[in-house]
Formats: sequence, structure tokens, C-alpha cells
Amino acid sequence: MSEKSGIWYFENVDLFSILCPRKTPGMTEKHPITKFGKDDFIYFPEDPSKHVYMIATGRVKIGGHTDDGKEMLRAILGEGEVFGELALTGEEKRKDFAQAMDNNTTICPMTIDDLEELMVDNKPLSLKLYKLIGLRYRKLERKLESLVFKDARSRIIEFLKDMAEERGQKVGFEMMIKNHLTHKDIASLTGTSRQTVTTILNELKDKNIINFDRRRILIRDMEKLK
Repeated sequence: MSEKSGIWYFENVDLFSILCPRKTPGMTEKHPITKFGKDDFIYFPEDPSKHVYMIATGRVKIGGHTDDGKEMLRAILGEGEVFGELALTGEEKRKDFAQAMDNNTTICPMTIDDLEELMVDNKPLSLKLYKLIGLRYRKLERKLESLVFKDARSRIIEFLKDMAEERGQKVGFEMMIKNHLTHKDIASLTGTSRQTVTTILNELKDKNIINFDRRRILIRDMEKLK
């Protein structure tokens, strides 16, 4: 497993055991699990950065708005993933919004003070959290570079490659990605249109490079995708 994949594995599995208050002794009463309905906001830009959050169930989108009010989507996260982690770097106010995408989205919040206390006693946790922050920063840099220098087709293919590397599971010679994204979601994340995403995915499917349905994307040949 690559370092990059290892970080995401840690995020999806180990962090849930550590950061979910119901799994951490003494944390349940201080950090009750919170439920949100579809489209409810967990925080807004300019809100104080006092917590790091773990998704227990559902999906959360992270984004912002341009000066003319257009939504700019930065990430869509699912069960076991962490957000709000920039509070650990000294961020005093949120720069993005976090919004629930599903009904009964369940979030485990933990205060920065309590998380820092856990990190003092758990150096591997500290290291991997900061690696996670670094990985997301590098991904944002790559995304901005891609928006400036690459065409729509290249951005969508690069997105699929990243998904495979970060979340894919080997199935024989193929790579299977459990998918919770719609074509509209992928379009928002790649700065393209839903129609373009659909066209390119169908083109790759016709060439037998990928197959997909609502639950998964199967990459049949990573080399041909590249």
C-alpha cells in the first residue's frame, strides 16, 4: 500500500475509532453525536474554528462561494472521513462551509483542546493527522493547477485516477471504487458540466476502460485510463 493510500486508510478506519466520542472513554458526555437533515449547514464561513468533525453516517460537502455567489465545491466526504481539520493549524474562523447532503447525517464533533490532548499521548495520531492536512493541501493545489492548465476530459480522468488511488480496492486485475457521487457531484468537483461528465464516462465505458453504476465505478485497465 502506498503512503498516500495508507493515509486514506487511516482516515477511513482508525480515526473513526479514535475520534468518535462514543468510542473514546470520557468523551461521550462532552461531545454528543449530532444529527443533521439534508442541506442543513454544520458550519458557515466566518464561524469560529473550535471543532474537528468525524462523519459517522451520511455525506458532507465542503465548499465556498465566489464573489458573484456561485458555489465552489472543494470536497464531498463520506462515512469515516474527517473535516474541519484546519482548526488544528491555527485557523480561527472557517473559510468554507460544511453542509449535510443526506437525511440523518450523523456527525461526531471533538473540540480542538480535547483532540490536542489526545495527540500529546499519541504521536502516530499527531503525525497522521498532519499528513492528512498536507495531503489535502496538495490535492487543492493540484486541483487549482488542473483547472488552469487542463481540459475537461483530462480533469475528469485525473479525478478517476485519484479516486482509484485513494479509495480503490483491487478486484483481480481491476480497481473497484465504491461510489457515492452523482455525475453532477463529479462535475462540481472537476469544474466541468454534468453533460460533459456523462459523455466522457460513457466514452470510457464504450472503450471497456471502465464500467459504472450508481454504487460503484470499476476501472478495468488503469494503464489505459492513464
